[in-house]
Amino acid sequence: MQDMLREYLPILLFIGVAFGLAIVMVAASYLAARQHPDSEKVSAYECGFEPFSDARGRFDVRFYLVAILFIIFDLEVAFLFPWAVALGDIGLFGFWSMVVFLGVLTIGFVYEWKKGALEWD
Repeated sequence: MQDMLREYLPILLFIGVAFGLAIVMVAASYLAARQHPDSEKVSAYECGFEPFSDARGRFDVRFYLVAILFIIFDLEVAFLFPWAVALGDIGLFGFWSMVVFLGVLTIGFVYEWKKGALEWD
């Protein structure tokens, strides 16, 4: 048991040194920097002008719809990479399975496009 715990000692030392170094750097920057911010530095920044409404306002539902559609089609690309790497091993069945998968996603994309889910007014 002691031998197994000794194997983790370098990792523990690395974490300790990293944590200590981070504390030293934060403390040094706090001591070396001026701590007198002016009114412009502490003012609200939002695209160069003062905010005109509450930051906790509701987003339009279309924003969430576009975000979910992005995630869905981003996952499509994530599935294409391992398929492309293993294409030589999976053969013709794997190829046609991915063609069917891409066809279903394309039909879904066309449906969303025709429904106007991608339109931003």
